[in-house]
Amino acid sequence: MLPYLTQARAPLTREVTVLNEWGDVNTVSIPAERALTVYVDKRELVTLMTLGAQPELLVLGFLRNQRLVQSVQEIESITVDWDVGAAAVKTRQGISDIEARTAKRVVTTGCGQGSVFGDLMAQVDRLVLPAATLTQQQLYGIVNAIRLQETTYKSSGSVHGCALFRGEEMLVFVEDVGRHNAIDTIAGWMWLQSDEAMSGQDKVFYTTGRLTSEMVIKSAQMGVPIVVSRSGITQMGHDVAQRLGLCAIGRATNKRFLCYSGAERLLLQPELAGARLQAVA
Repeated sequence: MLPYLTQARAPLTREVTVLNEWGDVNTVSIPAERALTVYVDKRELVTLMTLGAQPELLVLGFLRNQRLVQSVQEIESITVDWDVGAAAVKTRQGISDIEARTAKRVVTTGCGQGSVFGDLMAQVDRLVLPAATLTQQQLYGIVNAIRLQETTYKSSGSVHGCALFRGEEMLVFVEDVGRHNAIDTIAGWMWLQSDEAMSGQDKVFYTTGRLTSEMVIKSAQMGVPIVVSRSGITQMGHDVAQRLGLCAIGRATNKRFLCYSGAERLLLQPELAGARLQAVA
């Protein structure tokens, strides 16, 4: 064991208020998402997005998997401070050639490494989303269109899918090994279209993956004010969506969904949701 390893702990979930398909207001738990900037011998190395359950072990494993350290004995201490979102790693003798070994970074397909988090967050306050709404009927149309779409996921799994809609019309569908690759591909497609097509004002972004802060920010950067996911949302994704006034809808399958933020953009039609599930006595 390391001679000095803090056991920093932070809440793993948070309660938020949501709106469901019948217009009911409920409270659900969403997972935390935190930016943890790793410093090695006072040199900034990387920012990791994490739930924060065992940050010291995360940092230790990252250093090992990046082959920056060969033995745990090279590490003197790892100290995590959630007040500033930082993990300070102190090595015994330094890491040889660390500048050269970390100069060329490759953005991998991993979903948890916030390689561009700092740059994205710096842009949040400059983003202004257009006025736009989505009806519950259109939302159901989007979910159904995704259900009918022929996908690599259906035949082989192991990929994420993203799509851009105008109302219920699917404009483009992209799959990739990482959801960030998929949304970036859609952003590239929008950029090549005419000014009208590139505008996100009447668009809805759909993803099979969870709505993390990066996914929410990227959607907003594309000018798309409404995002839909068949998965959930993270705490930081929720915070950013509220900050931007972005409508974030998750757990969207069949006729079920939860609206986590921007409910004023969703025009409810609860009669389309069908009968409520009856509790078994």
